[in-house]
Amino acid sequence: MTGEKVRLASMGLGQWARTLAAAARSGKVEIVRCFDPVEETCASFAEETGARPPASYEELLNDSEVEGVIVATPHSTHADVACEAASAGKHLFVEKPFALTAAEARRIIETAERAERTLQVGHKRRWFGANRRILEMIEAGELGMLHQLEGNYSRPIFQAPRAGWRGDPAESPLGGMTGLGIHMVDLLCAFAGGRIERLAAFSKKLFGKTNLDDVTAIALEFESGPLGYVGTSAVVPMFITSAALGTEAGAWSEQDGSRLFIQKKDEMVRREIPVDAGDGVAEELVHFAHYIRTGETPEAGGAEGLEIAAVLEAMAESVKTARAVEMKDFRE
Repeated sequence: MTGEKVRLASMGLGQWARTLAAAARSGKVEIVRCFDPVEETCASFAEETGARPPASYEELLNDSEVEGVIVATPHSTHADVACEAASAGKHLFVEKPFALTAAEARRIIETAERAERTLQVGHKRRWFGANRRILEMIEAGELGMLHQLEGNYSRPIFQAPRAGWRGDPAESPLGGMTGLGIHMVDLLCAFAGGRIERLAAFSKKLFGKTNLDDVTAIALEFESGPLGYVGTSAVVPMFITSAALGTEAGAWSEQDGSRLFIQKKDEMVRREIPVDAGDGVAEELVHFAHYIRTGETPEAGGAEGLEIAAVLEAMAESVKTARAVEMKDFRE
């Protein structure tokens, strides 16, 4: 079975589920079943992908052909859907945000551990080309002591009212940070090699065309020492960048991981280094299949998902109180 594709079911069949299904076609997984409570959505996904819809949700969970599930349902449902699937013996690929609270994140983790199932979170930007190269440079010590980390993920998705659950503040606390900015928070955690010690956040509805905050900023102090910053706007032109700055060199990932720049401490300007942007969406599914087959611990697994869930809660508290907050108060 080692060389066979991992057979998955997709739960929640919106546009992102279709993106994942398209990425899976050239990888190590195969989407064989699909489920959505909206019958028309399920039928169109099945026609587009070839995945078979079940007669009921229970039928899908009891299908022995299905080895794992992709959970791409509304954010607030992730915990229930993931726990039901893991309890039925399925491996879990849970889209970000993994959960909206640390308590829900811990519930998924504990259920997956009891069932001895692989759990991976959809933090795909760890796999984009320039980001991956920066991680390698950090591990090799090429940047020296990490001092400052920066990230920004912005795009104009809130310039008109949002329909359905995606326009609900309860599903997207802190607005664009939930859907966009947390990608950069996770990436900076990967750069730092660990967790966040404390943070301070600001978030507001400035442009005001939706019910959600449309601009958010967060300052971070990592347990390993560096300070960091993540910004996100959901109304300005697309801008996706990250940076790791050390005592020996700085490295910048731009245009969503497709371009890489470096600058050594004795250089006055940065220079571009060729990099293969790759397909981070396909790559994360390749790794999911690998982890299932080998039993290895995922790079972006439950612990990493828990960190982001705790960050969302900590940010909400910081915005409300206008104070820096300790992550341990939300994580544990």
